[in-house]
Amino acid sequence: MDDPYPSTPLSILGIFNPELASLSYWYLYGTLFFLILLVFCSSLFSASENALFSLNAKEKEDMKALDSASGNAVLKLLSQPKKLLATILVGNNFVNVTFVIVSSVWMESILNKDIHPYIDFAIKVILVSLVLLLFGEVVPKVYASRNNVRISKMIALPLLFCQKAFSFLVIPMVKFTTIIDKKVKVHEHTVSADELTHAIDITTDAHTGQQEKAILKGIVNFGSKTVRQIMKGRIDVAAIEVHSNFHEMMGKVNELGYSRFPVYDDTFDNIVGVLYIKEILPHLNESSNFKWKSLLKPALFVPENKRIDLLLSEFQEQRMHMAIVVDEYGGKLGIVTMEDILEEIFGEINDEFDEEPLSYSKIDDSQYIIEGKMLINDFCKITQTEDDFFDQVKGEAESMAGMLLELNGKIPFRNETIHYKHFAFTIESVDNRRIKRIKVVIS
Repeated sequence: MDDPYPSTPLSILGIFNPELASLSYWYLYGTLFFLILLVFCSSLFSASENALFSLNAKEKEDMKALDSASGNAVLKLLSQPKKLLATILVGNNFVNVTFVIVSSVWMESILNKDIHPYIDFAIKVILVSLVLLLFGEVVPKVYASRNNVRISKMIALPLLFCQKAFSFLVIPMVKFTTIIDKKVKVHEHTVSADELTHAIDITTDAHTGQQEKAILKGIVNFGSKTVRQIMKGRIDVAAIEVHSNFHEMMGKVNELGYSRFPVYDDTFDNIVGVLYIKEILPHLNESSNFKWKSLLKPALFVPENKRIDLLLSEFQEQRMHMAIVVDEYGGKLGIVTMEDILEEIFGEINDEFDEEPLSYSKIDDSQYIIEGKMLINDFCKITQTEDDFFDQVKGEAESMAGMLLELNGKIPFRNETIHYKHFAFTIESVDNRRIKRIKVVIS
């Protein structure tokens, strides 16, 4: 029997329809050309999305400066990003759906009707999907990411035309997505600091050091800490009386070794400025009558409830490292420094000139000796207790001594034990004014 389509090179393949020769060449090759055109259009839409949305500020400024038709079209499209994205999605989906329908009809006419169902499926579905993904998505997006400016200028004017042509679909889509955005924003979940801290605990492994974990937790809790929680109380502040003569002042500076001192007139509640040691250096040989008050710099005063992240920004803006903490009545509570803030993230910071303060000693994992002036915040760190563990009983207190006074209602006697949950606090040293030293037993 004669071959029905001897001139057709595809006749050697059994997967093709034996009646292929009777089909019009215009239909066969015209449809094939149309399918190639659809893939090309799909690639342009895919490339335009990557190219336009990857333009940086400098590239946009360059287009604005050139004032060309294509550059202005790009800027106009990017001025309404939701509308642009909707146009690209509508156009791309329209082209892809058309390609699938036309390719299905075309292959139906050229494939043998007696072909195995699996082969038929592989050609009609897998091959079509592969062509669309490879040439309509992957290749154009990779190319566009490397040539974003060129592609953006080339596609901008056609996209503006498509935006107008598809406006009957684009505008309702933009309005609908705007409504959805508002609903999502209203009901979005805010992750709390406790949840983030818990996430750090369960996601870190044995290879994560305790210091790294502590730093991560410090960053999480940084924005919730207040100045009062980290400040040094006034009773522990090294300050200088303004009426001291030059030699008396220098004696105190040499004795304490700090780089800056609050200076007060009569009482600590009357701070008149801050003395920076670097200002004294040119005057080391002056007599005791030298008017060193002229070297004082204005002090920065901050409220006790100010968040430490805001204080850090203020320190950076004003290029300062120390602030005087005041209460709501203007009374001076103590000082807070840049070092105090940074220690909330990185832990204790000591340099070669620092003497290790004997604020606590660890007997074993369940017993400590602490000083009464230790901040509750610091006690929670050394005992690995949650920061808010004592919130219900501490009242306005920030030190361990103050918290125990709130618990006991009066100054306790020496060797008296105060219990709170699994903590037992035994008073080892006390006077008529304050608790000095405490033994802590954790059960």
